[in-house]
Amino acid sequence: MAETAASHTSARHPAEKDLAARTSPASHLLEAFATGSLAGTVELAELPFLTLVGLRAAAGTETAERLASVTGGLPAASGEIRSSGDTSVLWLGPAEFLVVAPAEAHESLGGDLIPALQSALADGEGQVVDLSANRTTFELTGPRARAVLEKGCSLDLHPREFNAGTAYSTVIGNIPAILWKTGEESFRVLPRASFADFLGRWLLDAMREYASAEVP
Repeated sequence: MAETAASHTSARHPAEKDLAARTSPASHLLEAFATGSLAGTVELAELPFLTLVGLRAAAGTETAERLASVTGGLPAASGEIRSSGDTSVLWLGPAEFLVVAPAEAHESLGGDLIPALQSALADGEGQVVDLSANRTTFELTGPRARAVLEKGCSLDLHPREFNAGTAYSTVIGNIPAILWKTGEESFRVLPRASFADFLGRWLLDAMREYASAEVP
């Protein structure tokens, strides 16, 4: 007998059902992102539900060393990123960092990243905060991705100044966001969830001219 949709849903792993029940801050723009993207030129997508953890710990302290043992290291300078496997740590300040990991790393989906960081913090002076619902992530890719961002970003995005594997807190389209260059033609933009709609639409508008075949 064919499996019904109801029985299929009930048979899902609890973590899968939890993820399926979520609504991302830009879910209503996904069709517009697909329509506004031009393969081989510039494409925009949302990477929803990434695990985001805010860390605070003074460099060189035992607390920082314990946290670093979980993440694979903590960056030491502005713009620097430390990555281990599929987990990356972005530098936000001298004692402030943002851990970025796949959705599956979240405790609600059976992951142990946050409990491990909390255990490493113990009673040390610092902070471990689940920020997964605080931001969403846009991925902008293609040879025109930098040109799109340059329409409203306060950073110098030329490759001689902004290298792949670098992330900074900045302003894009008058919206505060974290800009992470993940490759030569790929960027991740992390706005706060409350700004996702505005910034998503701003990026779409900035991409609009490249939908024309007349643009070189």
